[in-house]
Order: sequence, then structure tokens, then C-alpha cells
Amino acid sequence: MIEADAFLEPARERGFDFYSGVPCSFLTPFINRAIGHPKLQYVGAASEGEAVAISAGAWLAGKRSVVMCQNSGLGNMVNPLTSLTYPFRIPILLITTWRGQPGQPDEPQHELMGRITGRLLDDMEIPHRPFPKEASAIPKLLEKADRAMTASERPFAFIMEKGAVRNDGLVQPGRTLPVPGTRHDFCVAGERPTRSEALVAFLDLVDENAAVITTTGKCGRELFTLADRKQHLYQVGSMGCASGLGLGVALNVERPVVVLDGDGAALMKMGTLATVGAYAPKNLLHVLLDNATHDSTGGQATVSESVDFAAIALACGYAHAFAVDTLEGFRAAFPEAASHAGPTLLHLRMRPGSMEKLGRPTVTPADVARRFRAFLTQA
Repeated sequence: MIEADAFLEPARERGFDFYSGVPCSFLTPFINRAIGHPKLQYVGAASEGEAVAISAGAWLAGKRSVVMCQNSGLGNMVNPLTSLTYPFRIPILLITTWRGQPGQPDEPQHELMGRITGRLLDDMEIPHRPFPKEASAIPKLLEKADRAMTASERPFAFIMEKGAVRNDGLVQPGRTLPVPGTRHDFCVAGERPTRSEALVAFLDLVDENAAVITTTGKCGRELFTLADRKQHLYQVGSMGCASGLGLGVALNVERPVVVLDGDGAALMKMGTLATVGAYAPKNLLHVLLDNATHDSTGGQATVSESVDFAAIALACGYAHAFAVDTLEGFRAAFPEAASHAGPTLLHLRMRPGSMEKLGRPTVTPADVARRFRAFLTQA
């Protein structure tokens, strides 16, 4: 058994100072110390997959990131680990517990995951080692993890057994609750624009210093087709993770951050709105382009027509929320939304459909990530 600082301090010396995760009883001593550590940044996520997205965003902003979770949460991580960190080659350090470890009595829901934890990491091509039980072993294990992450540019995992870390208590920083946010209604029941029309307007209006993250699917493809800029990150796969990526970026840069999200993606990980509202980055503008369909997969309807995203964002702690349903309204609302201290949501209701000559990004995800990271970290 070790004290948490025996791992956290040498990890911090290697640059790992951004943590995100979802608690587990095995992780209690470790995650509690990370939360209260004066030199570490910790973001509590609504789901394990969201924690991966947030930490990936922090890496894009120049941080070295750690994600902590129960091994049952690896199930929630499979998509972002395989379709976000893998294609974009984002190296984050994972610490997962080993509930259901063979030979150790545990709850029935952990039995299967306990047997396959290592195999699941193997199948995702994530190298792993047991979490160290002795303080003397930590520097060498961290060096091994560091070398593997540098060589592969992908995650490395430690598997933590019960009782690996001593419990030194929880120091939970206080959090100021947000004041009620403001709704701005630009809806006039007029003609709804297409996404490409909205993106043309967006390109005219967005600050050239703003970091722009697009959700997966046709949103990123249309933006690339219209204009490829170093300020753009075209998310592929990992549906629902754009807002988490944006949060991880916004918490670690001073420049404006704009997330171009979709209704299906926002519905998939709606818990991220609560995380954004709680951590309240003032530089984050969340633009939700809502055509009420899964446009990339054949136009199947989502349930967004019955959802008031502006009201949800305000209920989650966003400072401002704009509701828009015309191109003229979008052109008027966007500069105002960008001028407010956020987090701010701009919800645009659109009509379905995409560009006839729709391209795909010709820059690889890994190159897009490094170009974007260079843009974020330049002076």
C-alpha cells in the first residue's frame, strides 16, 4: 500500500497535472487526493467516455492528462478510446480499478468485467501494467509508461487492485453555484437554413483566434469543404464527445473556444452539458446545429424537435442560451453570443440536408490534432 502522493508527485514531475474521471471505491484515496491537490487540476465527469474526451481536449491544449475510472467504466470508454484517441493519436494515461478480480469476492455485476479487463485493453491495443504497490517501483513504471506513450502516441493503462493506495481523506474545494443564466430568443418561425448556409455565415463571423471543434459526421465534412483552417479540429467518430473536447480545451486556454455540435450527438452525451455548466469556462461557446435528423446515416429522425436545448443549458448552469431558427437570426445572434462571458449555448434549428459536393478532410486525424495543438499552444 502506498500514499497517493507517492504516485501523483513523480507523475506531476513528468508533466501529468490534468485529471478527469468517475469515482470507484477502489480509487477513493487516489481520486480524493487528486481532487484536493493544490497543483493538480481535476474535472469530475458525468461518464467515463466523457472523461476521455475532456482529457483529450486538455492534451490538445498542451497538457498531459490522466483518466481514472472503475473497470466497469471501460465499457463507456470503448468508443472514445477506439475512435478518438486512436485515430488522433492522443496519449493519455489511464488508471482503471480491478473490480471482480478473479479469486477476490466482489459484486456479481463485476464478475465478467473482472475476468476480461486485461483482455479488453489488449483488444484496444492499449498496453497496461499493474498499478504499483510499492513506492520504490513507481519511477521505473512511470518511465516505462512514458516511453510507451511517446513511441505509440496512444494511451497506456495501470490496473489498480483493491487497497493499493492509503486513504488520507478528502479535501473537496468549494464550488460557487452559478447565478441563473439568461435566455435570448431569436426565433421567429421563419424559413430554417441548411447546415451549410449556417456554416458559411459562421466562417464569416468567427474570430480567427477562436479554436473550433466540430462534431463527427457531415458537420466537419461541410466545414472542411467550405474552408480548411488551422483553427479547426474535425472530430471523427466518438459521437457525442465534441462538447467534452471543447471543455477540456477551454479550461486550459484563454482564447475563445467554439464547439459546433449536432442534435443527435448532444442527446447522446447530454450529461456533458451539466459538466460544462458546473466548471463554467467563460471562453466556451457551444453552437448546437439541430436539423432533427441523423443526417450522416440516412436522415433518421432524432427526438430533438421536442427538446428545448436552451432551457436545458440554462438549467445546467450555462450563463447564456440563445434560441434561433433562421439564418438572419443566426447572423444576429452569433456575435452577441460570442461577446458574452460563457459558457454560452446557441441552439439553431435548421432543415435537414447537406451539400451536394461534399468532401472529406484530406488531412489525417493525427495531423489535424497536431496542427490544432500547435495553433492552441502558440504564443
